[in-house]
Formats: sequence, C-alpha cells, structure tokens
Amino acid sequence: MSSRTPNTFPRYGTFAEAVRIGTLLRKETVGGMLLVGAAVIAILWANSPLQESYFTLRDFEIGYEPWHLRLSLGAWAADGLLAIFFFLVGLELKREFVVGDLRKFSTAIVPIAAAAGGVAVPAIFYTLLVRGQDGLAQGWAIPTATDIAFAVAVLAIIGSRLPGALRIFLLTLAVVDDLIAISIIAIFYTDHIEILPLVLALAVIALYGLIAQRYRDFFGLRPFAAWCILLPIGIVGWALMHASGVHATIAGVLLGFTIPVSHRRNAPPKVRVKPGLAEEFEHRFRPLSAGFAVPVFAFFAAGVSVGGWEGVQEAATHPLTLAIMAALVLGKPIGIVLTTWLTTKVLRARLDPALRWIDLVGVGLLAGIGFTVSLLVAELSFESGSAEHDYAKVAILAASVIAALLASVLLGLRNRHYKHIHQRDSADEDGDGIPDVYQGEGR
Repeated sequence: MSSRTPNTFPRYGTFAEAVRIGTLLRKETVGGMLLVGAAVIAILWANSPLQESYFTLRDFEIGYEPWHLRLSLGAWAADGLLAIFFFLVGLELKREFVVGDLRKFSTAIVPIAAAAGGVAVPAIFYTLLVRGQDGLAQGWAIPTATDIAFAVAVLAIIGSRLPGALRIFLLTLAVVDDLIAISIIAIFYTDHIEILPLVLALAVIALYGLIAQRYRDFFGLRPFAAWCILLPIGIVGWALMHASGVHATIAGVLLGFTIPVSHRRNAPPKVRVKPGLAEEFEHRFRPLSAGFAVPVFAFFAAGVSVGGWEGVQEAATHPLTLAIMAALVLGKPIGIVLTTWLTTKVLRARLDPALRWIDLVGVGLLAGIGFTVSLLVAELSFESGSAEHDYAKVAILAASVIAALLASVLLGLRNRHYKHIHQRDSADEDGDGIPDVYQGEGR
C-alpha cells in the first residue's frame, strides 16, 4: 500500500466521499458528451444552407424590457441557464472548503497553485502573442478556463485504469480553476455597476442563505419545498444581479456558497442519515445543469459560420486564433505541471504516491479543453458578430479538440501501462513475484 500523510494531495477520504466523487464524475461524463453533441449540431447548422435560421433562432429576443430582461435566446442561455452551472460550482467550492481537500492549507496549496499556474501561464502566452495587435488584448482571459464536463468525459472514455487520485486531481483543479474564472469575470468584465440593484441583489442572496441555513433539515427532507420557496428568491437575486451590471452568473455562485454543507448538531436521526443540503442540492440540480443548461448554452455559443475553405484559412492564420490555441494547448499543461512541481519542491507539499509526472502532463492537456467558460469569456471580450468574436470561437473549439486528442493519446498509453500492471498484480495474488499460473510447474 502507498503511504499517505495528512499533507498528501489528494488525501485519503472516507468511503462515502469516494462514492460521491465517483458519482459526480459519471454525471459530468454524460454532461460532457451532451455538451459536445450540442456543439457539433450548432457548428453543422451554422455552416449549412439553413444557417440563417440558426442565427435567427439564437438572436430571437424575449423577456420584459423594463426589468432589463429582454434578451436574445443566446443571452438567456449565457446569463440565465449558465447560472445553474455556476450554482453547482458554488456548491462544490463550498463543500471543498468546508470538508474537502481545500479545507487545510497543506492539501489545498497543491490544486490552488496548479490552477493558478494554469490560469497565469496561458494568459501570459496569449498576451505575448497578440502584443501590438489592436483590439485583441481584452481577450487575455479566454484561455484561462477549463471545461470540467468535457475533460472528465474524455478521461472516462480513455482512462478506465488510470489512478483514482488522478481523477480527483483533475476535479479539484477544475473547481479551483472555476473559482478563478468567476473572479476574473466579476472583476475584469464588469463595465459599469448600478449600486442600488447590486445592494438589493446581495440582500436577497443573504435572505436566501439565511432561510437555507435556518431550515436546512426541512429543505433536505422535502425536495418540493426548495422549488417553491428558495427558487423564486434565487431568481429575484439573479435578476437584480443582472440589472446591476455584474455578470448574472456570479449570482449563481453566491447562492451556491450560502447553502449549508453539514447538518445541525441537534438534527434528528432521520435527517443525519441523509447527505447535507449542499450535497442534496448537487444531486437534484446536476442533471438539470449537465443535461440541459450547459448543452443549450453550448448550442447557442458554439455556432459560428466559418465561410467555407477561405474562411477556415483566414481564421487559422489570424493572430487571435493562434494565440488562443497556443495558450490552451501549450500554456495550460506548462502552467499546471510547472507550478505543481515548484509547489512540491519549495513548500515540500506531497502528491499522492500513485501519481506520476507524465500523468499530470496528461491532466494538463485535458485542462486545455476550455470550451464552456472560454466561450462565455469570448462572448464578453468581443462584440457579437465581429470577426474577432468568430475567430475566438473557432480557436476555442479547435484548441479543445486538439487538447482532447493529445490528452487521449498520452493518457491512453498510460492507461495501457496501468492495465498491464493490474493484470500482472492480479495474476500474482500471493505477492511472491511469480505469476500464480506458473506456481504449479516443476513440482
């Protein structure tokens, strides 16, 4: 058995935590497949003879104008449906900080440093490659994000024998990455702020959290109550956040952060046998996010008309495209592996003994699958309909495919390696170094 210390990342958790991680990864895998399918349909439709109908559908506006909610369907997907995805991010972050690997500095420093490197290095790559190009600098944050659903789907397809610690590393890395991406959106992509709607939004979110905390057992035992009570309050908080000028998905994260993770100490036995409210909400909302919200967003965000072969050539050679692709495919793995290595050397943090550096390179390549959040940042960086807007989308899609293919090749080879080890160990169950199939020979 590999020896683990309390400072090892990922640390050894309980059986219930292992089951939770496994279930989460399976749901993200299904969501990733739906996400890719929706994006492929959008790309094909946007480049077909019926492309005008796609853009007409995406730009169709609906909503109540006096509340600043008359939005296109594409905007509703980005601002509204994606708030569900970010609500789950908030839940996962809250859980990680309260009872997970981010609870202690000694174990949190590794994924935090890896995620920070995976954000900073791609941003530096991008900035250097577009230096001197007018109007491109504002897209620096596009290659900083990781699409957990897409990445986990790839890992699940090609990594059946890879160490479980590697999957936990990817999941925790992506959670921290999402936190950084959320902060970037809130700080750098807010043009103006309306103070009154923002204050009201924060007040409503605080009320939401107060009710969720005070009546956590009630909402845990009665699923319908959350839909009737908490959901309307959450929608009001989201609408006020949207009206304030801060991107509305931030409301989703804040709402997720208010949900309690554990039970009250005096909770009755019938409540204690159930998971905490944060985990309960995760189970309830993840199918809605992975099965509907994120695929619909991908459908409206990924559709870009490349304009035939000439358009492809023009997009492929544009500095913006090259910068985003280089930042995602090269910057992400370099940033993640380099900062992880520096952390283990400088701070003497420990990785799980089952992890190998070549495996972390594969995870770094998987992290280069930007997709969902990268597409969102592209929407915020460049004006819709501009050439830069379309080039950014082409670059994100191309880089995500390239990163997925490279990661599949590398981790596929590593998967075969671990499979052979598993077969060898299974054949030598008594541990004497001689496969049991040969034990009887020569006797």
